[in-house]
Amino acid sequence: MKLSFSFLLLSCILLVFSAEAQKKKPTTAANPEQAMNAFVRDLMAKMTLEEKIGQLNLVSVGFDVTGPIVSQNVEENIRKGLVGGVFNTFTPVAVRKLQELAVKQTRLHIPLLFGYDVVHGHKTILPIPLGLAATWDMAAIERSARIAAEESSADGLNWVYSPMVDIARDPRWGRIAEGSGEDTWYGAQVAKAMVKGYQENDLARDNTVMACVKHFALYGAAEAGRDYNTVDMSLQRMFQEYLPPYKAAIDAGVGSVMTSFNEINGVPATANPWLLNDLLRKQWGFKGLVVTDYTAINELVAHGIGKNEYEVGQQALAAGSDMDMVGEVYLKNLGKLVKDGKLSTAQIDAACQRVLEAKYKLGLFTDPYRYANEKRAKATILKKAFISDARDIARKSMVLLKNEKNVLPLKKSGTIALIGPLARNQRDMIGNWSAAGDWKRAVSVEQGIKTVTGGKVNIAYAKGANFTDDTLLIRRLNAHGGELKIDKRAPEEMIQEAVKVALTADVVVAVVGESQGMTGEAASRADIGLPGRQLDLLKALKQTGKPLVVVLMNGRPLTLPWEQNNADAILETWFAGTEAGNAIADVLFGDYNPSGKITATFPQVVGQVPIYYSHKTTGRPYGGELLDKYKSRYLDVSNEPLFPFGFGLSYTTFNYSKPQLNKTTFRPNEPVEVKVDVKNTGNFDGEEVVQLYIQDLVGSVTRPVKELKNFQKIFLKKGETRTVTFKITSEDLKFYNNQLQYGYEPGDFKVFVGTNSRDVQEVGFTLTE
Repeated sequence: MKLSFSFLLLSCILLVFSAEAQKKKPTTAANPEQAMNAFVRDLMAKMTLEEKIGQLNLVSVGFDVTGPIVSQNVEENIRKGLVGGVFNTFTPVAVRKLQELAVKQTRLHIPLLFGYDVVHGHKTILPIPLGLAATWDMAAIERSARIAAEESSADGLNWVYSPMVDIARDPRWGRIAEGSGEDTWYGAQVAKAMVKGYQENDLARDNTVMACVKHFALYGAAEAGRDYNTVDMSLQRMFQEYLPPYKAAIDAGVGSVMTSFNEINGVPATANPWLLNDLLRKQWGFKGLVVTDYTAINELVAHGIGKNEYEVGQQALAAGSDMDMVGEVYLKNLGKLVKDGKLSTAQIDAACQRVLEAKYKLGLFTDPYRYANEKRAKATILKKAFISDARDIARKSMVLLKNEKNVLPLKKSGTIALIGPLARNQRDMIGNWSAAGDWKRAVSVEQGIKTVTGGKVNIAYAKGANFTDDTLLIRRLNAHGGELKIDKRAPEEMIQEAVKVALTADVVVAVVGESQGMTGEAASRADIGLPGRQLDLLKALKQTGKPLVVVLMNGRPLTLPWEQNNADAILETWFAGTEAGNAIADVLFGDYNPSGKITATFPQVVGQVPIYYSHKTTGRPYGGELLDKYKSRYLDVSNEPLFPFGFGLSYTTFNYSKPQLNKTTFRPNEPVEVKVDVKNTGNFDGEEVVQLYIQDLVGSVTRPVKELKNFQKIFLKKGETRTVTFKITSEDLKFYNNQLQYGYEPGDFKVFVGTNSRDVQEVGFTLTE
């Protein structure tokens, strides 16, 4: 049988293509790291300097429903091998189109990274990170990251800019919503759980993504709570209180790090060689990829450390910033910097190598389209199991702040006056930084109540107030995705309508708080009370004499002194995500007993900020004596917070026995055992977060009044008692001294165990030499 010439030609072409593909694919070796090193070394030997610089260029490519909108310049640069990664593009179709440009139309066929801000879910939106932290449930937090990884990797992405682990003690800062709050030790536990959920120690699997811990470093300590502002602190405080969560993420194997916008020791993080080279790489041993935040290199000129982008580009690359996000400073200047002798090719090579290694670990050289599978996307995104988990995690994130006379849970009968700008709202349920989430799929509080009660409750609705009637603020928010829809009626008219509705009901449920645009990046607020006329609305509703249940949605601790003194119940729900309404209704009607605890202190007034539980004492500590003038206190308000760190109520009550130690003196290699009996003394089964704090009474440097060192979340049936046991080792007693030496010092310590950082019982022990 004769073969046609066309068939023979086609066969030859396929054989050649197959051979070339095999050359490109990583080889298998007994040592995976050796195989990666050999592959990357071989690839880089073929690359021009221009192509290596191209790998350091991260571009933003927007797209619509039909696919990517690629400017001519970006498309041309991809074809030239001058783009290393893309962010803001997802879906298998859009990703494949761009990946094909890189793989099929470039000289060396190097695939692209695809990154995105997946902060608290991708399509299935989970509670904002501050809400996730309030669960005190590491399995739930890890699960939230796993859901996000499953969905985002199925939707074309392989790199997520999360977790944000910045310690934040100033609720004016909008980005406090994106982190786990104020505590160092707890923040480190959350960081580890999130990295594990995203990466699962195996980036080669197509349902994992490379995590990016941010913002390195100290971003949460911006002065005045104003975003992008200066940060200034001692090295001792830096190492003791702010750096540990980043270090925990590094130790957990996070694949990449994002630099912060702020300065550290007078040098912006993106161009800080001490931070990125000395600390991150040399001391901590980080071998992964460092990416800047959005146009952070360009902004170094405004910081004042260079006259132009040529100078700051040299500083950023030399300091250890590998990829330039959006600014294209590297693309425009690195070649000339090498030619001028300002940078070496070895420095370019080091950054390029780290980018290529990330792609290798993600399996992109083996299969560049492994994240562009439409069938997997359809089977994975918004799965029923994810929606169910989202509802459960959202319930766990909610914190009961007050429940006078057991107003909650509500009965599934009668009439409820459902009032407030968030009562029927869908857009704000998923909060800020809600990635690719579709707010139209979010469940409103009204719909959640209808679903959970089976329509047995009569709902009387009134909006009652706008988020704000400030036209300038509305313009600011709506210019950047605030999506505020304003009722044009006069505020007094809206309040009067709400009062009439309330008078017809058995109980008032007021759903109030911030809009999603009032929190997150570039959303600092000087006044952190309820915005607009919402407080006036609550005061009017209180005058009706009806039981008043306040449901809060917000991305930060708020100042709520009137609400705490006058509402019958307060439920903090943050921005709970896609299943917000169902989860809130589950809690309101007792289908779930709230168990959340706040991880950022709520101040009485904004003048107390920064306020946090693990503060230092002073030489003149205030002990509560009203007329004792020369002490560290305010004249017009107490030092105490409105709600302390770790606070959260339940529909049941818990009683704690006095903690017991198995010994009061111990040596460093002999742990102390702490036991406490916890009894459910109420009428509901419920969960309790048993918290353990330690105070070092005397040290070579001053020590906090207490520090969280452990916790256990336990479930108790009503009437049940359980003995909770903690072990304290010398590791729990270590701290940094002024020489930045990390260790423990023998001496006396206090142990506190209780339901929050304030309501504790104490015992003492001594650590000997």
